[in-house]
Amino acid sequence: MVACLSASLTGLMIAPARAQTEASTSARQAYDDSMQRMHTDMMQGIAHDDPDVAFAAGMLAHHEGAVEMARIELAHGKDPVLRQLAQDVITAQEAEIGLLRQWLATNAPQTGAATPAPAAAHAH
Repeated sequence: MVACLSASLTGLMIAPARAQTEASTSARQAYDDSMQRMHTDMMQGIAHDDPDVAFAAGMLAHHEGAVEMARIELAHGKDPVLRQLAQDVITAQEAEIGLLRQWLATNAPQTGAATPAPAAAHAH
């Protein structure tokens, strides 16, 4: 009876740990995917010869990556302070993304950076 109770308690302790590990693996994979996209997009952005275009295109990719990371925090994170920070990041960065897109559309329309990124590429 004691062995059965002990086995049952062990099973109860392992199940939440396994669920937490799966959730953290999912978040870790989402962060990794996000960072890979952001890095690639930033490197393409800063490859422009014009330093203003390079800055705007690189920062656009950086800000889009920040928003994506914040959305991952909202999807997976539990800490209320960090969840609020994530929401604040989304609000602030989306405003700056709009400014960067507008600037690029006016000053460097050939970059294609002024068009919104596909939702599937940055949604989580």
